[in-house]
Amino acid sequence: MTTTTALPLKNGQWAVDPLHSSVGFVIRHLGISKVRGTFREFATTLTVDGDDIAVTADVEVASLDTGNSDRDAHVLQPDLLDVAKRPTLSFRSTRVERDGDEGTLTGDLTIGDVTRSVTFDVEFGGLGDFPGAPGKHAGFEATGEIKRSDFGIDFGAGEAILGDKIKIQLDVQYTEPA
Repeated sequence: MTTTTALPLKNGQWAVDPLHSSVGFVIRHLGISKVRGTFREFATTLTVDGDDIAVTADVEVASLDTGNSDRDAHVLQPDLLDVAKRPTLSFRSTRVERDGDEGTLTGDLTIGDVTRSVTFDVEFGGLGDFPGAPGKHAGFEATGEIKRSDFGIDFGAGEAILGDKIKIQLDVQYTEPA
């Protein structure tokens, strides 16, 4: 990990604040417009040990929400995403590089039985107190892009309908350890 300034984070395991966090994505439809969606069920932790930082995340694929329940049900079927074959998305960081409040987070993303290294651009939003709750909250935004084909997600006849590139947008608040 490369650092130029220390983040003001308490050592220990920071837990996600799910009410103030989101896992979002954007994919092209017919090559002419974008479909946006989220995954409603996820868990993530941030572990701080001095300058060493580690991030883990697990996302439940069945919690897909694009704002259209019929589309979501179809996307989860075997001819598209195949939630039975790919029930979770898992991320384990392998490298964190920072320069002040910005940096990159690299790690192993596993979708189904395929694992690939991915890198996210990260911005530290800062630390704040949440009224009525103990401890500090730390906010982060991470963005990146993956290709679904890199993870063996092919749509057969539907290839022309949905793009290969998927943009990922993560907004996460963590709460400091007690």
